[in-house]
Amino acid sequence: MLIVKYRKIFYTFTALLIAASIFSIGFFGLNFGIDFTGGSILEVSYEGDVPNKEALESRVSNLSIGGFSLRSVGEEGFILRTQELSEQARVNVLEALSLNGEFTVHQERLNTVGPVIGNELKNKAFAAIVIVIIAIVFFIAFVFRKVSEPVSSWKYGLIAVLALLHDVLIPIGVFAVLGFLFESEINVLFVMALLAILGYSVNDTIVVFDRVRENLRINSELKRKEDFELTVGKSLSQTYARSINTSLTTIFVLLTLFFLGAPATQDFALVLLTGVVAGTYSSIALATPLLVTWSGVKK
Repeated sequence: MLIVKYRKIFYTFTALLIAASIFSIGFFGLNFGIDFTGGSILEVSYEGDVPNKEALESRVSNLSIGGFSLRSVGEEGFILRTQELSEQARVNVLEALSLNGEFTVHQERLNTVGPVIGNELKNKAFAAIVIVIIAIVFFIAFVFRKVSEPVSSWKYGLIAVLALLHDVLIPIGVFAVLGFLFESEINVLFVMALLAILGYSVNDTIVVFDRVRENLRINSELKRKEDFELTVGKSLSQTYARSINTSLTTIFVLLTLFFLGAPATQDFALVLLTGVVAGTYSSIALATPLLVTWSGVKK
């Protein structure tokens, strides 16, 4: 298949994507939400007329609550993120958001997370991702334990993880830019989306690897000597349509969730959407060609 034959071109494109993601993460940084940093998130809605966002920001900035961010939610509400609010501070904020009684404001929700809990969540989120990746390596190595030529079974797992790192870096890089431009945050839903991407992407990769294993088995039974690159290319040709069709189905659902779903789930849908696209690409244009490259290094 052309992807295997011209794999160096895809390696170069992949390297550029990863470099761009790492650059955006380093340059823009990550905008962690209160789930990880600690603080309060206050969502309000208005009855009747809705005040101007700039007027609200000007009024809230006069309060002694430290740094804050104010974002519109739909057409009738706002979300305020700031340091942990005391009861008196909450009352003062609501008063400010009503512009001293000029508008009727309703508190929809108030969530508060302490810094200790935030750090604990951050550590557990990182540990969860690492544990999932290690489990994937062992699982693939076990499943492909009878495939040792020309690539060892554990290398299938390692290649899958390399593809997964690509699939995770791309959404993080995208959200580093979105966090800078639109204040999109890294929160618990974001981590949940990353874990879902890991599972989805590795499933896609295993399907292709399993076809490679099946074709190697057939070649062995028929005592047919076939170049490994040809076997991998044939396996990819037999599975790439399935991978793309499955991903398109998922993408349509995520697009619907993003455009028609609640504002609270839009970022979640966007992370999954970016990860599914990246995962489909890596399964076809990165993980499988790496098998051929690794077999050549052995020689």
